[in-house]
Amino acid sequence: MNKFSHLTISNTVGDVVDNPAFKGFGRYILPLEWRYDPEMKLSEIPSLLPYHNYVDAGRAVGYINEMIDMVNRGDRLYYDLGRKDAGLFFFPGKPGAPFAVICPGGGFSYVGSVHEGFPIALELSKMGYNAFVIQYSVNRGAQSAVEDLSAGIDYIFRHASELGVSTDDYSVWGGSAGARMAAYIGSYTPAAFGDFVEARPATVVMGYTGHSDYTRQDPPTYVVIGENDGIASPAVMRRRVEALQSLGIDAEFHLFPNLRHGFGLGIGTTAEGWVDNAAKFWEKHIDRSAGIDNVT
Repeated sequence: MNKFSHLTISNTVGDVVDNPAFKGFGRYILPLEWRYDPEMKLSEIPSLLPYHNYVDAGRAVGYINEMIDMVNRGDRLYYDLGRKDAGLFFFPGKPGAPFAVICPGGGFSYVGSVHEGFPIALELSKMGYNAFVIQYSVNRGAQSAVEDLSAGIDYIFRHASELGVSTDDYSVWGGSAGARMAAYIGSYTPAAFGDFVEARPATVVMGYTGHSDYTRQDPPTYVVIGENDGIASPAVMRRRVEALQSLGIDAEFHLFPNLRHGFGLGIGTTAEGWVDNAAKFWEKHIDRSAGIDNVT
């Protein structure tokens, strides 16, 4: 018998925050950085993510229930980084497989993990990859968020053995503000943001952001955005990809028709399946000579 029960859209935000399955970190499951009502029904989850679109409350609760299942199996779900409001959610894949860190967006004012963090991590975990979702502090700008991300990557490297992950050819994924974070790590490595590991990711995956900064050392980069994005400019993303390509860096730009900002997995949209394709791009840049078998 499962120790912790599943939730439904009729449950409340308070039922998540105070859920014993998420003891000590329940406030990070939903984007609650803004004022919220603990009596709000989970059917209203989309209202908690004002910068995102295509948020389905039923699917969001389904992801939360998958996390409850993980806890019921005895998995440790959350690792505190010893920094204010910073930690790592861990979705294990095959032991010894490479890892990905997913950076949800939210305009640096909330962390949209339930829509574009946990769902992507669950997909990658099911492919056999080890996936982490970074929880970072908000309302302090990009610098603070990237420092939290750098601390998270450093933690994974220092605890790789106990986590059962390979530190070879890791990837960083992000959506919107989270894509900026991922790009900074690709361009400058975690070491540029503190006393952290100097290890550049093998691949960066970026979703819908207007970030234009890049370096000659940037890793292979996979970019997705909707043509109707009213927040991030597809033209800016395309130009950045073209600039990387001009430097001989493997980079791909994917523009999806009839799609707005913050589409997450893109289920039921023209972007559906993009995570699979991005993972295949990452796989091209995983060094099989290091003894890592194909995990998919």
